[in-house]
Amino acid sequence: MEALSGAGPRRARGRLGAPSSGTRAPAAPWARFSAWLECVCVVTFDLELGQALELVYPSDFRLTDKEKSSICYLSFPDSHSGCLGDTQFSFRIRQCGGQRSPWHDDRRYDSGAPVSLQREPAHYFGYVYFRQVKDSSVKRGYFQKSLVLLSRLPFVRLFQALLSLIAPEYFDKLAPCLEAVCSEIDQWPAPMPGQTLNLPVMGVVLQVRVPAKVDKPDCSPPKQCGHENRLPAPVVLTSVHELDLFRCFQPVLTHVQTLWELMLLGEPLVVLAPSPATSSEMVLALTSCLYPLKFCCDYRPYFTIHDSEFKEFATRTQAPPNVVLGVTNPFFIKTLQHWPHILRVGEPRMSGDLPKQVKLKKPSRLKTLDTKPGLYTAYTAHLHRDKALLKRLLKQGLQKKRPSDMQTTLLRRHLLELTQSFIIPLVRPRAGEEGAGVGGCGPTLNSPPHQEHYMASLMPLQKSIMPWKTPPQIRPFRQDDFLRSLEHAGPQLTCILKGDWLGLYRRFFKSPHFDGWYRQRHKEMVQKLEALHLEAICEANIEAWMKDKSEVEVVDLVLKLREKLVRAQGHQLPVKEATLQRAQLYIKTVIGSLPKDLQAVLCPL
Repeated sequence: MEALSGAGPRRARGRLGAPSSGTRAPAAPWARFSAWLECVCVVTFDLELGQALELVYPSDFRLTDKEKSSICYLSFPDSHSGCLGDTQFSFRIRQCGGQRSPWHDDRRYDSGAPVSLQREPAHYFGYVYFRQVKDSSVKRGYFQKSLVLLSRLPFVRLFQALLSLIAPEYFDKLAPCLEAVCSEIDQWPAPMPGQTLNLPVMGVVLQVRVPAKVDKPDCSPPKQCGHENRLPAPVVLTSVHELDLFRCFQPVLTHVQTLWELMLLGEPLVVLAPSPATSSEMVLALTSCLYPLKFCCDYRPYFTIHDSEFKEFATRTQAPPNVVLGVTNPFFIKTLQHWPHILRVGEPRMSGDLPKQVKLKKPSRLKTLDTKPGLYTAYTAHLHRDKALLKRLLKQGLQKKRPSDMQTTLLRRHLLELTQSFIIPLVRPRAGEEGAGVGGCGPTLNSPPHQEHYMASLMPLQKSIMPWKTPPQIRPFRQDDFLRSLEHAGPQLTCILKGDWLGLYRRFFKSPHFDGWYRQRHKEMVQKLEALHLEAICEANIEAWMKDKSEVEVVDLVLKLREKLVRAQGHQLPVKEATLQRAQLYIKTVIGSLPKDLQAVLCPL
């Protein structure tokens, strides 16, 4: 049973195993399912076709043929992996039908979520549970099947936990079990930043807290909270998205700062791993180490030679694209030898009591398929290695048998402080928060000049915003001016690491991450200016303004106020509720001053 071709994620859904009929379920309840998942897929192995899409739920969710093919190939481990038993991994694919227009609830979620956890408008995440076991009743001698959750949310920890509950049950009981699970997900509350949610499924309650933009980046995990008496005690997930960073990075801890720099600069990187699980976890760990910055480049936690974009990435006629590829087929070593950075990791190995670390090697050392584990790159890190951190993690932590979650906390805090130290000179944190401001990361308008960091200095003064004039423009970002400011406001104020910070900033300005960061920042600053302009209008004397104005000018004000009001109500402007109410009253007052015929025209709008 296959989904129909095309794209159309938000509609009333048909029942599992049956085509959608004229009688449809109400749209709103199925929107609750869509708030978490786009669809659920089952991929099986067909002797004639190879990987085949056996089932899609909801049955009227539409995927293009290209998307179906990608899901099939990416849902099974490569033949070189030889995964027996159960294994979980992740992939990420482009939506072939173009970007989907955001719905109101999407905007509401995105307005409160950190930029790195907002919904993907043009990509799908695939979360896979694959089973391969011997089965004499099957011609090939093996049962091979994958259960796949397709979502736009990067909640790898949550969806892996969900799959570990439902996949084993599904493989035993098949379709009826899956339909019941999806009906339960359809009853979940929508993901809401800052809220702790109880998500019941298959007799278990998963309790999660969705991070909010206003959180401190290192806020503590959720504590168990109340639940209905009829439900069992919840299983508390400490995060919806964070992996065990220490376990993922064990073989590369000595190079973690070099890898952080490569991620910051958006450098092309191939990760060759022994299995899709190791590949996808390493790629997701690498892309998450910039938090709270959003990773603005493309990344594929698991990628195969069957992917439709393989030729695009393998061509030697142009520079490699800014993408992080996770692969398992050694063929990629030969095909992508022209890429500047290749990380090959093997099965976990110990050197005495410590995890064996991969070595830094020149790209010229790359051989064909027998390449040994190592980081093959000619890149020289700008910052000196933090030897004290490595000692705490590798020697003290492992010798004292410190729990892995504590090791991960140490490592994550180090990477967070590194990212914040790099970003803080660009923006001034909001009062009481580290690394945050307008919309989670913007400047304060009227801070004394000597306290402002660079982006804050580009904002016009609040007193220059007049109610009846167009708001003043944000001044342009000038790289040389910023670099000169580092002497007094540089990362040396918050970070003990020495090195060529200036050179790192210069390379950062040429990267996709600077472009993505600056666009997001500029957008938030423009929204803040619009919000302050609306507040200035609402604090002005509207009756005095209207006295000498023509009908055209008054109608123009009504239309502009309504436009701002719609954007604010759609969570696109950071405006207080009192300001919204005042704006509505102003609109009513202004319309009431117009002739009856104009009132009749404006009131229904």
